[in-house]
Amino acid sequence: MSRAEFAGLISPEALAARLGDAKLVVIDIRTAADGGKGAFEAGHIPGAVHSDYAADGWRARVGNAPGMLPPLDHLAALAGRLGIKPHDEVVIVPAGTAATDFAAAARVYWTLKFIGHGQQAILDGGFNAWTADAARPVESGPSAPKAAGAYPVVAQQRLRSTTDATLVASRSKQASLVDARGPSYFEGREKAAEATRAGHIPGAIQRDYAGAFEPGSGKLKPQGELAKLFASVPRGPVVSYCNTGHSAAANWFVLSEVLGRDEVALYDGSMTDWTQDPARPVATGSAG
Repeated sequence: MSRAEFAGLISPEALAARLGDAKLVVIDIRTAADGGKGAFEAGHIPGAVHSDYAADGWRARVGNAPGMLPPLDHLAALAGRLGIKPHDEVVIVPAGTAATDFAAAARVYWTLKFIGHGQQAILDGGFNAWTADAARPVESGPSAPKAAGAYPVVAQQRLRSTTDATLVASRSKQASLVDARGPSYFEGREKAAEATRAGHIPGAIQRDYAGAFEPGSGKLKPQGELAKLFASVPRGPVVSYCNTGHSAAANWFVLSEVLGRDEVALYDGSMTDWTQDPARPVATGSAG
């Protein structure tokens, strides 16, 4: 398998062909909703290690915003504890049950890319897709990562939009803002608990991230359908946001890694961070 295939999605068949490779690190991120650590220990891809998306701190609460990028030293230690070294090829395995667990995988993928790691992929369809073929091996037992030293972080700041950069994008229209939430959040009929106001960043385009997935699954739609879904997002820089930088990571992944758009950034703070300052504008109204 070429190095290029460790970017974006990897099929169960391609992963199966690489099991046992010394440079392969498989990270199972099944959350509590899908059984978490217990489900991992009951059955997982051979050689995989488990990382709890919440407990391991892939996101951090800063003030009243719960989804911020953690400190770089924390991420360096976390990657090292999971056994990730700079030239390893990392496969991230969500449960494959719903769009939200894919979004967690996309946020982990984005975080690894942000700290400068070059080769990672999300298992297409997650653990559900792996077990769909009874011939593919599954092992049980606790997670046993081969710990490495702290990861040598080289932050890729272009992948992240700060609040100030997002404000500039909103005012100047030099970047397209893509809101990954459903219409009720975008239009201001409901809001996240930590947000101080309901609505969206002025000028944003609403593209509910759930629309990128096959109904009732954690599997993305074919590339051609994804291209149509995001066709109305203008060419040029894009900032993807939501409430906490979770579902927006899925839209970021589709635009950047699947559709190959350049200059796509994730606003990790999103609306829970944006609304902490009353001077930042918030719009309401139809998603169109």
